Amino acid sequence: MRDATDTFIENMGRHFEEQGIPRIAGRLLGLLMVNEDPCSLDDMAERLQVSKGSVSSNARMLEQWGVVERVTRPGDRRDYYHLADDMEARILERQMETVARMRERLRDGLASLPDASDAVRARFRAAIAFQERTLESLGEMLGRVRGGAAVR
Repeated sequence: MRDATDTFIENMGRHFEEQGIPRIAGRLLGLLMVNEDPCSLDDMAERLQVSKGSVSSNARMLEQWGVVERVTRPGDRRDYYHLADDMEARILERQMETVARMRERLRDGLASLPDASDAVRARFRAAIAFQERTLESLGEMLGRVRGGAAVR
C-alpha cells in the first residue's frame, strides 16, 4: 500500500508542477487526500522528507485557495491541516473569480482602445464571450457540486 500511496503523492506533485504550481503543494494535497486525520506540519514534513518551512508556506497557499483548512487541537499549540469538506466548490469558486477578472480586464482593454481596428475589436469581443461562456459553465458545475452531485 505504501508504494501505491507514495506514487499517488508524487503524481499529484508532478501534476501541480506541470501547471506551474510548486510540486510540494501537489504532494501536500496528495498526502492529505490519503490521510483520514488532520496532519501537523511536522508530520507532513517528515512524511514528505522536505523542510517544515516548505510545508508551511505551501500549506498556507493551499489554505488561501480554500483547498485545505487549518485546525487546532485543545492543549496542542501546533496547527493541523485537512482537506476542506467543500473543496470542489471552493476550487470552482476560485476558478470563477479568475475567469471573471480576465473578462473584466478584457472589457477594460477593449474600452481603452476606441481606435482599434475591427479585427482587434472582434478579437476582444470573442475573448470576452469565451470568458462569459466559461463562467456560465463553471456556475452550472458549481450548482451541481453544491447540490450534492459533485463532478467526479
